[in-house]
Amino acid sequence: MRTVLYARVSTRDQTAAHQLTQAEGAGFKVDEVVTDDGVSGVTTRLAERPQGRRLFDMLRAGDTLLVRWVDRLGRDYQDVSDTIREFMRRGIVVRTVINGMVFDGSTKDPMQQAVRDALIGFMAALSQAQAEAMKEARRAGIAHAKAQPDAERKFRGRKPSYTREQFEIAQRRMMEGAGLSEVARETNLSRAALWRIKKDPEACSAALAAWNM
Repeated sequence: MRTVLYARVSTRDQTAAHQLTQAEGAGFKVDEVVTDDGVSGVTTRLAERPQGRRLFDMLRAGDTLLVRWVDRLGRDYQDVSDTIREFMRRGIVVRTVINGMVFDGSTKDPMQQAVRDALIGFMAALSQAQAEAMKEARRAGIAHAKAQPDAERKFRGRKPSYTREQFEIAQRRMMEGAGLSEVARETNLSRAALWRIKKDPEACSAALAAWNM
């Protein structure tokens, strides 16, 4: 039995090494890392990603599939929930680094099964809602940056103190209800920066767009 970390790297700021460090920091012993580089999680199903397909071939009953968050496992609600259920059907345990979620198909207790299945649906729906919210913030930010007069567009203001990845992680974690102190530790951002992101994500996204970040 082994633990395989699946890391989807879709932006220039993300790295598989960073996701591995997070997993090990959370106490996981990772035997192998499988990485999809440059693949959009919003448009591409897990089974259609080169290394995503490999997971279905390499994992065996008793293995653990570790992901940073359930959004790594699909492009939308249906894909995420179908993927988790398929791995469970094969006897593979799915775990998340964030919040330590465990999806195990071996339980036979009907109450535990009901709670697990409800949690799968909720987490998959939350993942899609977060993805939609972040896409909208990015679209609004880019549109705002493009709508500025040439003089204002040339004056980009102060360069953001956060990367696109930090912005999206912070936005996602705050949507999940995590406190500023917790998110600050996870993203290495100041509470002031996080407060700006929470208060006006569209303006923060616009600043990233203005600086081509």
